[in-house]
Amino acid sequence: MSPDLPYRPNVGICLFNAAGLVFAGRAFANPHGWPDPEIVAPGADWILPQGGIDAGEDIESAARRELFEETGVRSADLVAITDDWWPYDFPVRGAPSHKLFPFRGQTQRWAAFRFTGAEAEITVTAEHTHEPAEFAEWRWTRLAELPLTGPLHRRPTYARVAERFAVLAR
Repeated sequence: MSPDLPYRPNVGICLFNAAGLVFAGRAFANPHGWPDPEIVAPGADWILPQGGIDAGEDIESAARRELFEETGVRSADLVAITDDWWPYDFPVRGAPSHKLFPFRGQTQRWAAFRFTGAEAEITVTAEHTHEPAEFAEWRWTRLAELPLTGPLHRRPTYARVAERFAVLAR
């Protein structure tokens, strides 16, 4: 990836349930058309919610918006936000028509939430929003498993997330 390209400001979300497990969604193999810079492959396709930060939006607001868009969840208490930005590079450059084409990767702040609702609130179909669905399915999983089951280019970030939010996990 070209070092001259900027990173896209982004927020990542860890949604913990009462048992200390974290929400993970299985990403579609190629949701935005080929080539997509966010490559996932079978066995490396469990991801955490994340998304771009809009101009003028603070981290918590962006995290809550993305959490709702991708999972339907509104019943969540903010527990923590990382202090620093964590960048990652895309493994390939997307097509010029792709929204991520102008960026070399994303730089993220991470927010942890405790889910306070009923599981029926969680939906990954995106029927509740104008955005396309991000996940084919979802599950509660151990946070420590994500560096082993996420896309290869996100695994170092997921390892940092697991370390940073370990106190919230079981």
